[in-house]
Amino acid sequence: MCTRAITPTAELPAELRSTLPSARLMGTAVLRFFGLRVYEARLWAAPGLLPEDYARHPFALELVYDRKLEGAAIAERSIAEMRRVGSFTEEQARQWLDLMKQAFPDVVAKDRLLGLNDGQGNVRFFHNGRQTAQLRDADYARLFFGIWLAPQTSAPAMRTSLLGQG
Repeated sequence: MCTRAITPTAELPAELRSTLPSARLMGTAVLRFFGLRVYEARLWAAPGLLPEDYARHPFALELVYDRKLEGAAIAERSIAEMRRVGSFTEEQARQWLDLMKQAFPDVVAKDRLLGLNDGQGNVRFFHNGRQTAQLRDADYARLFFGIWLAPQTSAPAMRTSLLGQG
């Protein structure tokens, strides 16, 4: 479950100032689990992002955590959510899970994870501004960011808020 949580004072994350300087905050949303805040999501995008073709546009998805979570659990949950968006092989799942375990360290309250999609299949991950992983895989980019942005998401209200359509 999510609720809209506009944060008008949010500044462009430092890791985007050189890679995506024209990005603007499209929308924010809060993920809650049994009423407890898990994280606030923020979608940063250059002008012209088309929701139906999100993976082909440069953008960043920033998650600011409200609680302690294990990185391995975040990675495993990501694979499960990616399966809602589209199909992929068990080999892809293993490779992507390994990558995400490297990309997503354990987090505590106020930690930031940011995924940067260049619109051409390149994805970079950052933890509190430090790059943790990168890969070039358009299928991965579409499916991973589809957790939040695809019509098949398990959190359609979050998608609507992130895309600024709420």
